[in-house]
Amino acid sequence: MTKPYTLYGSYASYYTAKSRSYLRKKGIPFVERLPSDPMFRNKVRPGSGSHRIPQLLTPEGEVIQDSTEILDTLEIRFPALPAIPATPRQRSFVHLMELLASDGLVRLAWLHRWLFEENRNFVIRDFGRSFRPQGSDEELLKYGNLIAERMMSYGLPESSPEARAALDEKYLKLLSLFEAHLTSHPYFLGGHPSAADYAIMGALHAHLGRDPAGLRLMQDNALRVFRWVEQMLLPEVQSPEFFSTPIDYPPDDTVPESALAVLRFIADEYGEPFVLGSLAFNQAMARLDPAPGYQLDSEHDQPQLPLDKVLYCGVKHEHAANLHGVWLAQRSQSFFQDQSAAVRGQISDMLANDTLRDLISVPVTHLLSRENNRLLIRATGSE
Repeated sequence: MTKPYTLYGSYASYYTAKSRSYLRKKGIPFVERLPSDPMFRNKVRPGSGSHRIPQLLTPEGEVIQDSTEILDTLEIRFPALPAIPATPRQRSFVHLMELLASDGLVRLAWLHRWLFEENRNFVIRDFGRSFRPQGSDEELLKYGNLIAERMMSYGLPESSPEARAALDEKYLKLLSLFEAHLTSHPYFLGGHPSAADYAIMGALHAHLGRDPAGLRLMQDNALRVFRWVEQMLLPEVQSPEFFSTPIDYPPDDTVPESALAVLRFIADEYGEPFVLGSLAFNQAMARLDPAPGYQLDSEHDQPQLPLDKVLYCGVKHEHAANLHGVWLAQRSQSFFQDQSAAVRGQISDMLANDTLRDLISVPVTHLLSRENNRLLIRATGSE
């Protein structure tokens, strides 16, 4: 028997949810281990130079950190049920969802987790279980609180009834739009998952689909979304509700309008920082003028640029670009900008959203590459 892959992560982890679902749906043989496994501390984490999860240990002993890079690597080895469509409109949709349904929704999911008191007991003990799986209740609280304190140190706003109501309003709108789509479709695109489905699993499973406050709203208001989350955790591709749907992407490069409605909502709520990040990155690179192969930060896998002033839509913004977000954004930007004018017009017409159009149109002047879990300049792109 071929040695399986090993996924290091946890059920409370936003990004692990993406990779776990991907591995199951693709039928890739793997086992899952917690970050408390000595192998993670002794080999995997030193091999990647990162403490982040998920991390994947391949049968050959290679360590891959980052859910998107895990997908990219395995797509080459396991091409069946491709996560990235080949056609231009579908691929543009998926690349934008890779960014916005994942890194865009992380703020909604993070705030909804930590601003609702009813989540605390479950989340803290669940974190503790990841590091002391056979620990006592006291140990779970001890280690869980250490992780919770680190997570909450990133700058939480005040938890007030108004703040929580605003979060619920956004979450319910997202659920409503996705629920409408799932009335007629098993996945975002046709009869098998794409990277768009895997991307949104971080929010809809690891946080909002397990934390008590988010799960309650999902079960009460979006039964089809709840059922979709269940299905995304199973190895079977076809659900009984859609047994007659072909296991393929829709013909004629079609993207359902109901899927686009989800993307547009996320873009309207959370898309602007990624436009600003790409613009700030281009400004910084114009000043730096780095040569191909230049490593942006040898110590950190997700570095952030210093605060910069960025002009967007006639307004000056102060923004510190997260380079991981810029790298993800360049996937849709590079693909879009490599197309003919006619195809770009078709993609733009399909998106029908100013933020999305602005995002994919930011020039890729310095193409980022991820190598050995660090970001570097790969080549000079379009002006």
